[in-house]
Amino acid sequence: MRFSALIPVVFITASFILTFLCLFAGSRKGLLEDYAVLTLNTSRIGYDVFDNSDSSSSDNAVTSIIDNIGDSIQDEIEEGINDVAQDLGIHDFYSAHLMNYCEGFYVPGATPNSTVSKSQIHKNVTECSNRTAMYNFDPQQIIQKELNNSVGDGVVNLVNDLDWPEDITNGIRALQVAAKATFVLYCIAIGFIGIALILAVVSIFSDGRLSALLNVMVDWLAFLVIGIASAIATAIAVKGASVINRYGDDIGVSAQQGNKFMILTWIATGLMLLASIVWCFDCIVGGRRRVSRPKYN
Repeated sequence: MRFSALIPVVFITASFILTFLCLFAGSRKGLLEDYAVLTLNTSRIGYDVFDNSDSSSSDNAVTSIIDNIGDSIQDEIEEGINDVAQDLGIHDFYSAHLMNYCEGFYVPGATPNSTVSKSQIHKNVTECSNRTAMYNFDPQQIIQKELNNSVGDGVVNLVNDLDWPEDITNGIRALQVAAKATFVLYCIAIGFIGIALILAVVSIFSDGRLSALLNVMVDWLAFLVIGIASAIATAIAVKGASVINRYGDDIGVSAQQGNKFMILTWIATGLMLLASIVWCFDCIVGGRRRVSRPKYN
């Protein structure tokens, strides 16, 4: 038996589980919702409209909604902002995953104040969309749909009334092809890692340089695919957050890249690299050991 094969078996098993979790994280409520590729924060989206409501025309639909909230004194303006978003039917956050998105509210509030610190605020996911292969995250479409459901079709236009920047929409849509490629690569990576796991288990009961070399080749293929998938996913998270933060600051919209997701996917990548290194070592050292083994008549 080749007991040294147990080491890559452990590495590959862990990588397989982590890659699987990367693909299915957030695919339903309660399943690793914090491991999103990108999280959009819209809790302050009504700030400018709220702040300028006194100077707006009385027949403006958004102003009418805000007027129903009432005036707030300066030290309560943050609370008023949250009321605007909720009265418009908009959630505080939208987290983008590989196959869907989840939405919800920040509890106990979206922003820290004198009674609530930042560390006390956490996400409360209320709903996740249906799982879809090669899913495209389109925040403008999602938010506009919620506005229509809340205040009526065409009453509040996200672009015209809430000044939603087209640059955000264009930037997100430019990443959609990369997002689809990422989904496909993760599926391929799971397949290669699964094959690598089967070969590693079989190699426990078989000796020889050929089996080690075969494991090296499959592990390197799996490492290459999951590495490319991780790199593209990281680029999507970083670029998406950058675009949203650049153009969304004026309307109270921000984004955060999925650091937890990136840690998960890069650990999976690193484990496959370690597994391939172990097999390389076994191939070289094991071959030398067999060459130097004395022969007896």
